[in-house]
Amino acid sequence: MVVGQAPGVQEWGNGRPFSGPAGRRLFQWFGEAGWREDEFRATQYITAITKCYPGKPLRPATSSKPQSHGDRVPSAAQRNLCAPFLEQELEIIQPELILPIGRVAINRFLGEGKLANLIGDVFERNGRLVLPFPHPSGANVWLNRPESKRLIEAALHHLRQLKKGMQL
Repeated sequence: MVVGQAPGVQEWGNGRPFSGPAGRRLFQWFGEAGWREDEFRATQYITAITKCYPGKPLRPATSSKPQSHGDRVPSAAQRNLCAPFLEQELEIIQPELILPIGRVAINRFLGEGKLANLIGDVFERNGRLVLPFPHPSGANVWLNRPESKRLIEAALHHLRQLKKGMQL
């Protein structure tokens, strides 16, 4: 089960998770782990912490700074409102493996922590394996660091091994 943070504007419009630029990078990663995008979409469940597009970041009227790139992070209130839906999805799907994508989803399953201490490792939570990935957005500068690239490679190695062992 893949759990992202929220639908982006493109996903909200077409109803297809991870169909924008971030999705292209995510499915490139999954391709490196041995999954074609069509195969992955046909066999794995994809959802999000929140179910609605949160919009662009708001800029105070008094600010002269340009609006930040990317979409607004869903508020705690939005995450709480959508939590029962995610809990139902987990109950119905009963995933053996959860791939939280991005900080919001990672925090939901692993608690707060530095990405450098979470990406590249597999965790066990409530009888399920959790393999976190950073958000694949082009606005995520964390992805550009050499150490981050090594951690993503480690996560992809784990995903390849889990795919073989779990017959995902």
